[in-house]
Amino acid sequence: MNFVEELRWRGMIHDIMPGTEKQLQKEMTSAYVGIDPTADSLHIGHLVSVMMLKHFQRAGHRPIALVGGATGMIGDPSMKSAERNLLDEQTLRHNQDSIKKQLAKFLDFDSDAPNAAKLVNNYDWMKEYTFLDFIRDIGKHLTVNYMMAKDSVKKRLSSESNVGLSFTEFSYQLLQGYDFLFLYQNEGCRLQMGGSDQWGNITTGTELIRRKTGGEAFALTCPLITKADGGKFGKTESGNVWLDRRYTSPYKFYQFWLNVSDGDAAKYIKIFTALSQEEIAALEVEQAEAPHLRPLQKRLAKEITVMVHSLEDYEMAVEASNILFGNSTSETLKKLDEETFLSVFEGVPRFEIFRDELTAGIKAVDLLTEKAAVFPSKGEMRKLVQSGGVSLNKEKLMDQDQVIDTTMLLNDKFLLAQRGKKNYFVLIVR
Repeated sequence: MNFVEELRWRGMIHDIMPGTEKQLQKEMTSAYVGIDPTADSLHIGHLVSVMMLKHFQRAGHRPIALVGGATGMIGDPSMKSAERNLLDEQTLRHNQDSIKKQLAKFLDFDSDAPNAAKLVNNYDWMKEYTFLDFIRDIGKHLTVNYMMAKDSVKKRLSSESNVGLSFTEFSYQLLQGYDFLFLYQNEGCRLQMGGSDQWGNITTGTELIRRKTGGEAFALTCPLITKADGGKFGKTESGNVWLDRRYTSPYKFYQFWLNVSDGDAAKYIKIFTALSQEEIAALEVEQAEAPHLRPLQKRLAKEITVMVHSLEDYEMAVEASNILFGNSTSETLKKLDEETFLSVFEGVPRFEIFRDELTAGIKAVDLLTEKAAVFPSKGEMRKLVQSGGVSLNKEKLMDQDQVIDTTMLLNDKFLLAQRGKKNYFVLIVR
């Protein structure tokens, strides 16, 4: 597999330094991508560079994931309008461990293969490096003129907000350049990859390697991912789409990919899956013939949900989706765990009722009018029950006087009431 060709047809190359492809064809090469450890989970904005590492390993090369423990304490000025908060070492270590577990779903860290992936943290080689040693050994090799010419620096200095650029952030490209030099000397790393906003920082590293060692190193960047409508990729109303289920449930994760536009699905399926060119071409034909069936979105959502979570989580997400958007049964509803149930019915009106009110049993008509205002009156509920328009836990309510008790609870704490086809209400038992 030719790595550069693979990225090229996937639309994942923005800039590539001359000689990069020749180097990769010559021998197994090590390349690294830097990952910001400011949270204990990756979000889908990180996935582009992670997929680059995945394809790199598939092509027989050796991927290195660098967690920026040292640089994360400073903050990269690229594409940022202000400085970030600094993290302590304990938080960084926790974040690093969490991120490695997520990366292990994409990369092989544990095999005996010569191209097994490696995780490193630049804090390990920066923490004992004194400021005087650093500016003497590294700072003298790059001129201020060279550093000022970088787009990330120029953009901040010309910003209308007058935020300016601290010396701390100005030094960021020197630190990132040193990372590349360190990995070049200690891991034989010849290539750094990242988003197109990183080009300036990456080429600082290749220049530092050239000036300090006379050696040659390479750079490759991918485009920053955008949405067809111009909106920011990976952001929803509730914020980032995370890989950790504590922050974004597998159901919500699946729904994000399922609901992308046709244009975005055609682009994302190349970037975020390992499907072959032939498989994707076949899906594109299916999409053109029956766009309403959304084969691209469905396959994209499946591939990436299984990769990040599991096949079981994917199947649960599909079943959960059918509850709101298809013909599901009470059996499907009973299978949902609490996390998925609450994700599916997020935003649905909720009522709290006391457990002792259900322990002895209560008539449905009293429960759904007096204890929870699903219906404004018993008369209105009676009419809808008679016409078959009321369901509890996806089962039609045949008698308004049916007794409801705790044996009917989902996850021992929920009841799902449905008025008509689309009006759902969640009753939470305390």
